[in-house]
Amino acid sequence: MEKIRAAITGIHAYAPDYVLTNEELTHMVDTSDEWIMARTGIRERRILKGEGLGTSDLAVKAVNTLLEKTSTSPRDIDLVICATVTPDMVYPATANIISDKVGMVNAFSFDLNAACSGFIYALVTGSKYVESGTYRKVIVVGADKMSSIVDYADRATCVIFGDGCGAVLLEPSPNGYGIMDAILRTDGSGRIHLHQKAGGSVKPSTHETIDAGEHFIYQEGQAVFKFAVTNMADVSVEIMERNHLKSEDVTWLVPHQANLRIIEATAKRMGIKKDQVMINIQRYGNTTNGTIPLCLWEWEDKLKKGDNLILSAFGGGFTWGAVYLKWAYNGLS
Repeated sequence: MEKIRAAITGIHAYAPDYVLTNEELTHMVDTSDEWIMARTGIRERRILKGEGLGTSDLAVKAVNTLLEKTSTSPRDIDLVICATVTPDMVYPATANIISDKVGMVNAFSFDLNAACSGFIYALVTGSKYVESGTYRKVIVVGADKMSSIVDYADRATCVIFGDGCGAVLLEPSPNGYGIMDAILRTDGSGRIHLHQKAGGSVKPSTHETIDAGEHFIYQEGQAVFKFAVTNMADVSVEIMERNHLKSEDVTWLVPHQANLRIIEATAKRMGIKKDQVMINIQRYGNTTNGTIPLCLWEWEDKLKKGDNLILSAFGGGFTWGAVYLKWAYNGLS
């Protein structure tokens, strides 16, 4: 009997309307379009504007259309996992809020935080519920309102991040398509290089932490870049070797969109050509948990049943990993 696999049977994404360009950033910090493009490959990013709007609002846009596209009733969803580092609140989970707003009243839901690797962590987690036969319809959301934790006076970080969201539907696939393998890794010693200093239980929010700007992203760029280039490339090559895949067997590399140089280094190590790599960092920047599903959504009409995809990510923690999946349906035209 063929093993039941968890397959992505639908995808949708959402990015806010407001476009924050490199030109606009030059009026906010000491930077230039040339400086930003040379170091990151980013030309613009999307920002969620409006009082009282948070990560769940991004997700609702993506999930509602996903359900409509796949002719799925919200009442039929069994589980919702939201990968995010910018939850609406410390608690309840943003996944709980999404479920309520969308009407997924029969689903149990929770958040998962693995920084920029969160979407693939959540994808693998959700797949296990499907493979075990526990659930048949699982929604995995990758969503972040990164503008809520960006210091727009810090040119090292404010040029990188944007807001965005993507969501996929996972369902059982008895025909060999779906998630084939995954390698997920963590090195907690890397937390010193990329974190948010205050707001947790170790250093709760106070007037002093707010005045000191300790609720924004703190990143030591060179250290993070070095670890990301090495580990994202290594794990991508490892999953290829473990599944006896040659570069020509990989239809698409779907990398986390953190930095164009990291993406190019990963593809080079894998022996992947540029036209086999999904890249949209120039338009959205680093949306953290939203980057990979945003890519899958933009390339959906080019995807064919049986295509071999490698999803690869690296994030704070440090966290990193790769997922090998066979695409389960022909792209929408």
